[in-house]
Amino acid sequence: MDYCKDRLKADCEMLLSRFQQTESVRYEQFLTIWKEMKFQSIFYGKIENNLKRLFSREVLATAYTYFLPPYTFQIRVGALYLLYGLYHCQLSTPKEKTRLALKDWEEVNKFQQDAISAQHFDVVYIIRQLISQKAFYFTVMPTPLIFNVKKSNKNSRTVCEDFLERAARPQELVSMDMLEELANVHEHYEQVKASISAKPGQPDPSINLIDKNLVPRLHNTVVGFYNWQKAQGSEDRVDGDSGEGTSNKQESSQRAQLLASIKSKSYGQIVEASKARRHRQVERDEVVLAKETTYHKRHKSLKQRTSHLTQGKRCKGRSSENHQPVVHEST
Repeated sequence: MDYCKDRLKADCEMLLSRFQQTESVRYEQFLTIWKEMKFQSIFYGKIENNLKRLFSREVLATAYTYFLPPYTFQIRVGALYLLYGLYHCQLSTPKEKTRLALKDWEEVNKFQQDAISAQHFDVVYIIRQLISQKAFYFTVMPTPLIFNVKKSNKNSRTVCEDFLERAARPQELVSMDMLEELANVHEHYEQVKASISAKPGQPDPSINLIDKNLVPRLHNTVVGFYNWQKAQGSEDRVDGDSGEGTSNKQESSQRAQLLASIKSKSYGQIVEASKARRHRQVERDEVVLAKETTYHKRHKSLKQRTSHLTQGKRCKGRSSENHQPVVHEST
């Protein structure tokens, strides 16, 4: 089922992006988008009977990835509604369940508590319906482990940046209570500085380590960052809606120009050694050639190396035979 993973992911992201534009977590808004896209027909393709269960499992696993952090609360709610709809629309019997790993159960409980505290009762109802209908398959690992299978990066899912939660650390750090406390500390600092100055009641101008408008400037900086972040998100949406038709052409033209420039640079430039290193390059070439010649030089065989020894012995043997005395038998 690897051939349909990218298409499933694209369809789920399209539905969730439309749900994100509503800026709501109501189930009615999600159901309207579901009906407009006819998302229940995702199971109506011509699939063999032995692949229906695998396809249902892959669809639920794809939708489940958006139900967990680091996505925003609204995207996670949309993924919950998507799991609910896919679970009841699948054609395999008995129904395929969603694998819920042990490490993710704490996040699910926290998500449910956040929905209860925010009084999103439709979210609480859907998640409790899934639990009561046993739509989750509680497992130790999110994916089944198989012995002697190499790890591959093909199954790693990329995170959609449009669904990520915006950075809220500045707003969390610079709260109203912190600003009020900082203003009190700053006022006390000014009083102490005025008490130790030469002129009573007036702070010494030489002791000016902190800006007087520290608290207002800090507040304005955080507010400006929040407004910029909000405006940046709206601009991205407008650009995405208006430039869908021409984005592919622009990307292809930019890619073609980049490849042409790289080719022209690679074929147009000639690599030449600097003047200070030309003699080193010649010496290096000579050394390399000498090494190559010595490496390719064939060594003498054992027969060639010992031939002069055997020839000397043969000559001595022949000379001794020629000078051997003749013994005559006595009669």
